Amino acid sequence: MTDFKKRLAELLLALSYREGDFTLTSGKKSDYYFDCKQTALHPEGGYLIGRIFVEMLKKYDVTGVGGMTLGADPLVTGVTVVSHIEGRPMPGFIIRKKSKGHGTNQYLEGLANFDQGDRVVLLEDVCTTGGTLITAAERVRDAGLEIAGVLAVLDREEGGRERLKEAGLELDAIFTRKELLAAGGR
Repeated sequence: MTDFKKRLAELLLALSYREGDFTLTSGKKSDYYFDCKQTALHPEGGYLIGRIFVEMLKKYDVTGVGGMTLGADPLVTGVTVVSHIEGRPMPGFIIRKKSKGHGTNQYLEGLANFDQGDRVVLLEDVCTTGGTLITAAERVRDAGLEIAGVLAVLDREEGGRERLKEAGLELDAIFTRKELLAAGGR
């Protein structure tokens, strides 16, 4: 494991991981909650997520990255900034939950940085059932972009990976819960 991943695990466990009784977006009950935004909006955490994602993106032939607002906003920003610093600039886009409702009435912001048919990777903070990612993928495809894969900070291993595969999407995550706890020394 890289030093970057080890340090990210420490930050995620300190800032984003809570044990208890929680209801998730999917409606499922869980004995833990993972609020990745707490780490993604931390200066070091945002850098580390961006840095690790940029490393993971080296195996993809893509123009840029995007994801569903609000969870993916800091992830997309981290990747765009780190990729620029590292000399392989990748633009980003954000997917709205609802269409703009005025002007172009679009779901995606940042499309001026892409051409029809460009290959992209979707970013996600937490993958549980994959439902949000499937909705996001539909909007991205409708906008004329091709999805090469999905990267997540945490795969909860609760069926999301399998559901995404059925939808033609491959998931790669920085951590599973077990990996995160082990990397953070728990």
